[in-house]
Amino acid sequence: SKGFKEAAQDVKNSQLAANFLKWSQERSHQALELAELVEINDGEVNREGTWLGGLHRAYMSLKVAVSSDDDHAILAEAERGEDYIKEAYEDLLKESPGTAVNDLLQHQYASVKAAHDRVRALRDACKSC
Repeated sequence: SKGFKEAAQDVKNSQLAANFLKWSQERSHQALELAELVEINDGEVNREGTWLGGLHRAYMSLKVAVSSDDDHAILAEAERGEDYIKEAYEDLLKESPGTAVNDLLQHQYASVKAAHDRVRALRDACKSC
């Protein structure tokens, strides 16, 4: 969510900024939902690890793209980050069939996939931006 939030503040295209802000808010809400479910089940929320490392790398690439002031480059990096998140959800869904967390992940995955597909469509439409 941090990558989208900062991109929304830095990108000059107002429609793109609005989309980034919306997706940032969705990701923050999803993270809170997952953390609550884990804590309700006496689990500990892991805020470290390779998953977050990959997400951080995607965020940094998006930050560099935003500084380029090139909408296509920004969208390409955002789409790459969304690929990473989408794949992480797909992996988690395979690991948790029939659980309460799987129900939440399925619901969130639909939102993640929709955002991914929208970013990809915007990127493809902006090839000549």
